Amino acid sequence: MTSLNAVVIGIRLVLSLVVQRLLAQFVGETGISKIGQLRNLIQIATATSSVGVFKGVVKYIAQYKEDEKQLQKLFSTSFVFIAVGSFITTSVLFFSASFISDYLFATTQYAYLIKLFAVIVPFIGIHSIFYAVINGLSRYKKFAVIDLVGYLLSTALTLYFLFHYNIDMVLIAVMLSPVIQLLVLIFLFFKTLKEYVQFSKLTWRPSFGKNLLSFSLMAFFSTVLLNYVEIGIRSMLVNKISEAEAGIWTAMTNISRNYMVFSASLFSLYVLPKFSGIFSGIEFKKELFSIYKTLLPIFGVGMLLIYFLREYIIQLIYPDFDGLAPLFKWQLMGDFIKLMSVILANQFLAKKMVRSFIFTEIFSLAVFFGAAYYLSNIYGVEGVVMANLIRYVLYFVLVVILVFDYFKNRT
Repeated sequence: MTSLNAVVIGIRLVLSLVVQRLLAQFVGETGISKIGQLRNLIQIATATSSVGVFKGVVKYIAQYKEDEKQLQKLFSTSFVFIAVGSFITTSVLFFSASFISDYLFATTQYAYLIKLFAVIVPFIGIHSIFYAVINGLSRYKKFAVIDLVGYLLSTALTLYFLFHYNIDMVLIAVMLSPVIQLLVLIFLFFKTLKEYVQFSKLTWRPSFGKNLLSFSLMAFFSTVLLNYVEIGIRSMLVNKISEAEAGIWTAMTNISRNYMVFSASLFSLYVLPKFSGIFSGIEFKKELFSIYKTLLPIFGVGMLLIYFLREYIIQLIYPDFDGLAPLFKWQLMGDFIKLMSVILANQFLAKKMVRSFIFTEIFSLAVFFGAAYYLSNIYGVEGVVMANLIRYVLYFVLVVILVFDYFKNRT
């Protein structure tokens, strides 16, 4: 699974480098900042339109994939959640378009884009649930193909709009990416979806609601608040320094996401389903050590290479982004500790440790925003990535304490 995932991520990484280079040349730091704001909004809408049940669906499909009755309850409830979440999210986006445009971009001229995005929201919610089916079933090969084809088509649309139109059309291409991925998923995975999601038997009784609501709460704090904080930090940099500096920080986070995307898919495909079936502290430690032993050396060597090759990477992707090089050391250290933390924190999701999850997320985001606000006054944009490192060091310590305390109390 790791090898197959690596091939897909390798192809995506090469394409991403090309796209980021072209975006940097055509739209500059300010354009990169705007795209960052929009992507954060998309992540928020993804969580709210599906009411954050993605990881809950992954967990329960892995648990009940042989139990047709339980699966029908799960999917019926999920689609009720999507209908309610999509209606609320669409309404808020459409009727608050001018306010949201002004908050994100300091102008109301993008209000029409927000209204267009509001129409797309239901498709995002449906994509989230179907995507969870693949993850829950651990169909690695299907996942790899769908992920790659969807990314290729989304990239092609972005490049077409970039070459032929302006930044507005590039933003539209970014918004359309979830729709393209949904169409690819349905085309390539329709037979399996029909097998597990029997649409004719779906009912509108949210009987699985209580089981999924805890995941909704966790998604709100992990996705909605995180992206809201990132939007706030980017806006803070625009107001304190400049939109160009906000674009430099966004460029650094883009590079980070490129190499961290491998771990993100691995969590939902392997770590979460695996942790869901472990109830012994000894067995958990054994599995955790196995994951760490496999992943951490690979990521450690990769991150060291990225650090020593940072000047070449900047010239390759963001050649005119002055001030990007000093951010690498802080971002890489923070991401390495983040990887260790998030692997361990999947136990919160696997065992529905809602209070622990919410507490650690609020703590993490509060430290991040507070430290970023303070350190940016002293170190400028570099202070934000320093804050990110501080955030994950403290987060890791807290997660270790809570997870192992969970097993201690069970013995």
